[in-house]
Amino acid sequence: MSKRVLMASIMHETNTFSRLPTDLEAFRRRYDQRGEAIPAAFRNTRSEIGAFLDAAGTHGWELVHPVAAAATPSGMVTAEAWAELSGLVLAALDRPLDGVLLALHGAMVTETADDAEGDLLARIRGKLGADVPIAVTLDLHANVTERMAEHANVITAYRSYPHVDMYERGAQAAALLARMMEGEIRPQSVVARRPTLDGLDHGRTTSPGPMRDVLARAALLEKEAGIHVVSVHAGFGWADIREAGPSISVSGERPEAELRALAESLMDEVWRRRDETTLKLLPIADAMAEAKAPDASGKPLVLADFTDNPGGGGYGDATNLLRGMIEAGLENAAFAPISDPAAVQECQAAGVGTQLSSALGGKIDASFGAPLMLRGTVRHLGSGDYVCDGPMWKGLKMSMGPTAVLRVGGIDIVVASNRFQITDLQQFLSLGIDPRLRSVVALKSAQHFRAAYEPIARAVLTVDSGALTTPDYRRFAYRKLRRPIWPLDELAP
Repeated sequence: MSKRVLMASIMHETNTFSRLPTDLEAFRRRYDQRGEAIPAAFRNTRSEIGAFLDAAGTHGWELVHPVAAAATPSGMVTAEAWAELSGLVLAALDRPLDGVLLALHGAMVTETADDAEGDLLARIRGKLGADVPIAVTLDLHANVTERMAEHANVITAYRSYPHVDMYERGAQAAALLARMMEGEIRPQSVVARRPTLDGLDHGRTTSPGPMRDVLARAALLEKEAGIHVVSVHAGFGWADIREAGPSISVSGERPEAELRALAESLMDEVWRRRDETTLKLLPIADAMAEAKAPDASGKPLVLADFTDNPGGGGYGDATNLLRGMIEAGLENAAFAPISDPAAVQECQAAGVGTQLSSALGGKIDASFGAPLMLRGTVRHLGSGDYVCDGPMWKGLKMSMGPTAVLRVGGIDIVVASNRFQITDLQQFLSLGIDPRLRSVVALKSAQHFRAAYEPIARAVLTVDSGALTTPDYRRFAYRKLRRPIWPLDELAP
């Protein structure tokens, strides 16, 4: 008899310092699929849900799939949005189930729940009881709480940043769920943390550092008997909740004390190396000097606007880097995206080939860069729809919303209606811009762009534009975070 499995996903990385609430419309702008629309949207994609669907086909499961929704990182999820999305999952529990597969983020905060994922898992467990196994995938930047670990038999987090192993983690979770439903294994999960908000080089795996070293140790532990998953979570520091910060979770069948000892041993290294980082942020002036230097490689210099990264809750409309590029007189350059739906509408009204003057960007918080008064030519208008074909989210349909390309001097500026970080070449190519042929390409992104853009770049520079996603957590007023905590407080080694 086939197993009946609940598959669901609600994903949001909540920057509690953002002034933008995350409502249902914010989820719709990214994706909000319901019921029978889910298999069509995610089959043959490099996503956790893509892996869940493949596993269901392999094992002959009957899938119940009420919702798969995600929103670009922003402020707290509204009570209305959380009630509707979580309610869809809970309503699906009314019929008997053999197992549960959830693709969550692990750093969602709502108006009614600081620990949204823990809240959801507790309610699922309360309805299903202790015997139905639950396997969960999480983002590498999850703030894993005791409540999450208490109610999930298996927690498996991404092991790459950029996140290019979503499918593999989904497949791992599904394989373990299959074994649990057959009665072969019955793991439990534990989590360990230290008094640190930061660490693990913020999860970067593109160069040697603490994240790669701890992941290597975790992989060795997984080879031991009774240990099924050891996940390394870099945490998400722009969340004012008690349990924010790096953690280690272990899912296995050994006694709880032994599982905790393994988690604590890895957290010892995380704590010891908490201040190690590979990040080097350049002032805009230094980045412009590099951009104007002679180069014969024929490859673009990639500039990442690190501190206005929509992927961490940045507003995506900070103008300081773009202002620097215009003032430097850069030629054959491209910039993407400035989030400014009003400017897109102005370009649409003007039409392709028309010159217009516009106040661009800086409309959400001008302290991160005031609006730029620009005169340029509309080069392209489009829907902003594209299909990812790079290493991250391959096969998924995404949309930057109605989009325009405005040429100002030697720079083609992508102006988008939706807030979106750059992760894929198609975000330029779908708008008639080939980033491989540009001298300079500037991106609103912190790290995920590297999977698609490092291979085409002559060099990559991360730039400090002075916006919301600064790595200096001392600039924020935390009220709920446990204290004392590093780096906000002085602590003994």
